[in-house]
Amino acid sequence: MTAPLPDIGASAASAPAALWTLDGLRGADPVLGFAIVLLVALVLGEAVHRRLHLPRMLGHMITGALASPLAFRLLERTDLDPWKPLIDLAIGVLVFELGSRIRPRWLVDNPWLALTCIFEGAFAGICVTVVLHAMGAPLVSAVLAGAVAMSTSPVITLGLVHELRSRGQVTERLLITTAINCVLTMVAVKAWRVLAAADAPSWSDELLTAAVSAFVVVAGSFLLGIAAGWLLSKLSSAIRGDSAASVLQIAVVILAAMLAAQWGLSPLLALLIAGMTARQRMGHQLRVEPHLGSAGAALTVLLFISLGMLFTLDGVVMAWPWVLAIIAARLVGKGFAVAVLAKSSGLSPRQAGALTLALQPMSSLAVLLTADTLGWTGELPGIDPQLLQALLIATTLLHLVGPVLAQWALKSLADECPNARVKES
Repeated sequence: MTAPLPDIGASAASAPAALWTLDGLRGADPVLGFAIVLLVALVLGEAVHRRLHLPRMLGHMITGALASPLAFRLLERTDLDPWKPLIDLAIGVLVFELGSRIRPRWLVDNPWLALTCIFEGAFAGICVTVVLHAMGAPLVSAVLAGAVAMSTSPVITLGLVHELRSRGQVTERLLITTAINCVLTMVAVKAWRVLAAADAPSWSDELLTAAVSAFVVVAGSFLLGIAAGWLLSKLSSAIRGDSAASVLQIAVVILAAMLAAQWGLSPLLALLIAGMTARQRMGHQLRVEPHLGSAGAALTVLLFISLGMLFTLDGVVMAWPWVLAIIAARLVGKGFAVAVLAKSSGLSPRQAGALTLALQPMSSLAVLLTADTLGWTGELPGIDPQLLQALLIATTLLHLVGPVLAQWALKSLADECPNARVKES
């Protein structure tokens, strides 16, 4: 008997696709896929920076968007969930570094600056809430959109400051305002979750509960941050070497973030206070490298890729009026507040305009840092789906346009990046 001929078609169909094809990349191991995406992100980020003179982070985020279901579907958004601890660590490293660069004494010496930081965030949130509710959005959902709209992305802000090496009044105010905005958003989202789960007749009781809960979170996070900063200052005296100091700082960041999450506190606020406390106690002895060294820099690139993978334009045809309303109301709110208090706080009109534009990248960290996964839907019960989609689209657009506006504001309007101009020339 003759042996049956092999089914060439079946064997070809079962054979894995070549790695350099789209099907091959889609079927690759997620770790291998992320390694390839990371390499592409680095190359594209450098090309965007050298050819177009735009921030490298744009290339990183665009790479993530191209790898996401938004474009080639090389990776699914759920593939990010196993990486969330590393992404949270990258966020924590940047937030701690942001805290270490804040000078609380400046807020005491210039109370108009402190008022500006609070007023511009709160007024932007109120403007977004009022405009969306007037356009027919449910009040509860509009309030959440306003709470998120208060924030400015500390990741994008600090990444730009590092890349541009900017120094000056606008840069320092941008860092302080970004930190305070994040705290305001964190408290507002925390209170919103309590109120959104309450019945209308019991809102007065739930409002008191939300206020007490927010106070406990703020106070507990504040104390945890002070303890973490104190611990870092004590341990640093026994450790020599910049590399060991970076490892120690990352260890303290992990410890503070994990304890905050376990105790129901705010990792974002705890790490901000930890950085501020460490700087206050150690002074110039605290040497915080950009992104806390090369390991932190790699995590930061991974973070920007992840932000790009969360980009979405689904439903933009239906939601575009709300998207434009969020972006425009937020810009007007922040711009008005900064302009009104500019003279009293010591800013010229040109510097006020630069600060307003630099504050435009919107952040979603208040939601992401308290979520078990990188999906918003399960973490924000009761929000109108169409408004949630509009909020996600607005965040996507401001992550793309915001860095460009902020770079132009710091370099051209504020004129605080002489090193960047010399390097380009």
